[in-house]
Amino acid sequence: MKIDLQDVTETRKTLAVTLDATEVEAEEKSLLSQFSGMAKIPGFRPGKAPQSIIRKKYAKEIAGELKQRVTAKAYKDGLKEANVNLISPINIEEGEIASGQEAKITFTLDVRPDFTVETYKGIELKGLSEEVSDAEIEEAIEGIRKEKADFNPVEREAQEGDYVKFSHEGSIDGTPISEIVEDKPVYAKMPQTWKEIGGEQGLIPGLGDQLQGLKTGDKSDLEVTFPEDFTVAALQGKKAVYAVEILEVRERTLPEMDAAFFESQQVKDLDELKERVSGWTKSRKQQERRADLRRQLSDTLIGSVEFPLPESLVDQETESAMRQVVMENMQRGIAQEQLEASKEDIHAQSRKNAESRVKLQLILDQIAEKEEIEVSDQDMTQFIFNQAYQSGQKPDQFVKELKKDQNRLRMAQQSVLFDKTLEFLIDESSVSDAGSEES
Repeated sequence: MKIDLQDVTETRKTLAVTLDATEVEAEEKSLLSQFSGMAKIPGFRPGKAPQSIIRKKYAKEIAGELKQRVTAKAYKDGLKEANVNLISPINIEEGEIASGQEAKITFTLDVRPDFTVETYKGIELKGLSEEVSDAEIEEAIEGIRKEKADFNPVEREAQEGDYVKFSHEGSIDGTPISEIVEDKPVYAKMPQTWKEIGGEQGLIPGLGDQLQGLKTGDKSDLEVTFPEDFTVAALQGKKAVYAVEILEVRERTLPEMDAAFFESQQVKDLDELKERVSGWTKSRKQQERRADLRRQLSDTLIGSVEFPLPESLVDQETESAMRQVVMENMQRGIAQEQLEASKEDIHAQSRKNAESRVKLQLILDQIAEKEEIEVSDQDMTQFIFNQAYQSGQKPDQFVKELKKDQNRLRMAQQSVLFDKTLEFLIDESSVSDAGSEES
């Protein structure tokens, strides 16, 4: 066997492996022996038929299997002799593979870049406060009361915090919006819809908050200007007039903090409710602190060293990031045509994020190897339970699906390794809080 290793880029190589005729012939001989033992040839006992008959009868099958065996042998032995730090094979070019002649197979490979992370312990990080203030507790309790609030009809003018039921019909320069965007009736005419005054922006930006000051039965023409980047292309930057009629105004009435309210929260009094809310809030702030430390540490590691990135890894991460962005936007109700119009921008941002993620993964992989950090059975068990819980599946079912897809299983193990390495590095960092330091 001969090999020829050539650089395409710093992270991509071609590996040409040539097996001589005797090596190819040995593979074919082994195949013929196997076929002979399994073949049923009239007039011959199993394994006794001449090889010439076996070769003729199973010519197509033997040729296909020979090609696979020779390619697999070239790949395995070639990689071992070339001693490359492989990431993944990109392409295979096979010449003619036949018994009695040499075979040359060329593999295009992506390999790990050559770099060293010198400093990764003792990194200085700033920790978010975990302290819970009285104001935060009061705000959280107010949030609970709002969730339990009643909404009662009132005859007065709508004010902030009220819910308003209204109808609307829009036009642009006298043309009904229903004729401009026929497939998006929600932006054109609605017989009734609800909006909280001062709450989150509705489907039609700037319309809902103009309802403040109107009361049941009022009619008014309200002007809105759609943003230049609005989700519906035909409405971008356009000024519209909406004829609205107020159908009902409802006032939010918060529940009294009495015995019935405390019972609904499964506490006995206000002090116990504050204690419980304080615990929830502290737990949330601890999670936010840890997530922010991970972000700071990741940014520091990414900026600590420069090296070329393997193209195949960046491509894979870019595709994954784009799918995630598209899915999230569709869930937010962004139209397909808007996503298509923004495809180049989405791809550019996804690729930028992918490059950062790939770089961090390669850095963490190197650190994990240096520190001998490995994924244990317990780590995978915890991962499986967490993922199953988040997806609403039973752990056993999640495991079955994971085992069916070896690539998904490998990615899961890699994800656990990276998380474990990040947590190790945070514990090894110097974290300060408001001027004080902790190790």
